Amino acid sequence: MKIIIVKKSSIFLFFLFCCTIASAQYNFKAITKWQQENTPTLGGRSTILILKDGKIVYANAVNDMSKKQKMIGKFVAKRMGKETDEVLQDFSEDNKIGIASCSKWLSAALVMTFVDEGNLKITDTVGKFLPILTVAGKGNITIEQCLSHTTGINGGSIKESIKAFNGAESMDDAIKIIAKYPLDSKPGESFRYSNTGLQIAGAVIEKISGKTFQTLFVERIGKPCNMIVTDFGEKALPVPAGSARSTAKEYLQFLEMILNKGVYNGKVVLKPASVEMMQRNYTYGKQIMYSPTEADSWGYGFGEWTIMDATENKVPDGVTSPGLFGTFPWIDNKLGYAAILFTYYIKNEGRNEKYKELKSLVDKAIQKN
Repeated sequence: MKIIIVKKSSIFLFFLFCCTIASAQYNFKAITKWQQENTPTLGGRSTILILKDGKIVYANAVNDMSKKQKMIGKFVAKRMGKETDEVLQDFSEDNKIGIASCSKWLSAALVMTFVDEGNLKITDTVGKFLPILTVAGKGNITIEQCLSHTTGINGGSIKESIKAFNGAESMDDAIKIIAKYPLDSKPGESFRYSNTGLQIAGAVIEKISGKTFQTLFVERIGKPCNMIVTDFGEKALPVPAGSARSTAKEYLQFLEMILNKGVYNGKVVLKPASVEMMQRNYTYGKQIMYSPTEADSWGYGFGEWTIMDATENKVPDGVTSPGLFGTFPWIDNKLGYAAILFTYYIKNEGRNEKYKELKSLVDKAIQKN
């Protein structure tokens, strides 16, 4: 299914889209209306894809950037050394952009492929692979704690940790930086959403395999899920928690694999037990040192938030891993569908409410079938 790009002025295309892409068994008019009304405050561009029973049942892009948003885009393009047309191009299912913390879900899944092979256990301590952390008093942190942000390490804000990694040329460089960070608490006692734990986990799998993180991602997640253009950036140091770049369509393919308990297009990418392990709530009973505003009261698994049953340590009905730039991917295990809202903007005020509102509309559309 090819996506139809809808501009605010294209009323005919808008109604043509509603008639052709939303099949008789689903009524997605409320979702299209929500997207039309909210896109101006979502950076002026958005793509929504919904997958059910192995098929994309809804695909819509709205492009309605204001003059101010375009001016900001031109400024960003100049700072990034990119062409303005490239930065301001209309969104579709195939646009490749930075997805920030949506990266965490991909990275956690990658680490779990090593668990599936028996080359790693979630109870393994990181000092076994990274002696410098043992010297720094952090060697008893486990892989489980790295993937669930419960290491006890205080690496500062996301912005501060990104700045700290600037100039780092390898995972070894990053671990040397992390080794100097203070501890908030003993490992496993507190939750602090950050880049730190996944960076450690990324360094561990590099040590085990002798391969780079990017190579491992391509071999173990990218190729099996047909994610051809998705990568972890152009810099020497990949940031497992935030440097991935992808498209709405390719990320949805990853979600399809997770929805299908680790299977994509007939190929086992992850074992069902690992998918389940990723979706448990590991923050239950932990002291919350920092959690982003848009996460509300959600719990946290491995690289993903539990958006339902967040107070119980069991597989939830819904999971997500939203990013700093507004992209909101999610899976509803109970209703059996996956979806993604693909956007690019910084202002996060009211995001959680928008996410909940959109998911509620999709739930209703799926349930009424």
